[in-house]
Amino acid sequence: MTDDGPAKRGYGRVLLKLGGEMFGGGSVGIDPEVVATVARQIGEIVADGVEVAIVIGGGNFFRGAELQQRGMDRARGDYMAMLGTVMNCLALQDFLEREHGIDTRVMTAITMGQVAEPYIPRRAMRHMEKGRVVIFGAGTGMPYFSTDTTAAQRALEIGCEVVLMAKAVDGVYTADPKTTPDAKLFEHITHREVLERGLKVADATAFSLCMDNYMPMLVFNLLEEGNIARAVGGEKIGTLVSTPGAEKL
Repeated sequence: MTDDGPAKRGYGRVLLKLGGEMFGGGSVGIDPEVVATVARQIGEIVADGVEVAIVIGGGNFFRGAELQQRGMDRARGDYMAMLGTVMNCLALQDFLEREHGIDTRVMTAITMGQVAEPYIPRRAMRHMEKGRVVIFGAGTGMPYFSTDTTAAQRALEIGCEVVLMAKAVDGVYTADPKTTPDAKLFEHITHREVLERGLKVADATAFSLCMDNYMPMLVFNLLEEGNIARAVGGEKIGTLVSTPGAEKL
């Protein structure tokens, strides 16, 4: 696989990373309109035969690092945040199944048998082969690891071709476009450049894991209707983050 190969031909198996903040529509809780919009976009690519796995954050409920700043034990705060991700997973599952008739499985890193299956990589892959959407909840099941890192780890373990990092911005910029109006958007950048420049579009551990294992990451704007299908189809949107050398594997 070359750096630009997948971007030209599209992807067959993807890991979609969704931020929890977007599920809340900018506030605490879940905004049904936002979830419905995301589910509709996912339904489009499933109908085209793409195998889809999803990791969802929990920032619309809790963030362990923020709770720590208020005096709470960091590990306990992270576990609370993991439970928040599961609520988001169940909401997305409901919309996918009820409104689009898409078979969906929620798999969690923390065992909760009444609402989800335990995360077993081979079982997840089998679900995807059968056309089911798999949604991973509870992060890695361990504190101090973000859901961005979870997305990278899961993508590698179940054989995805790319991590689709859906954000509220158009891609990776030279600086934060919200505070720096003249920031420039990268069409392509390497994982190492992102780390060396200290760009904060995702956490450093996720970029490092993808860099070491030649996993491309496409950062794009989720809020524009149809962008998930465009990303999967190989259209030039957002920023492709990759590391030269994947073709040697």
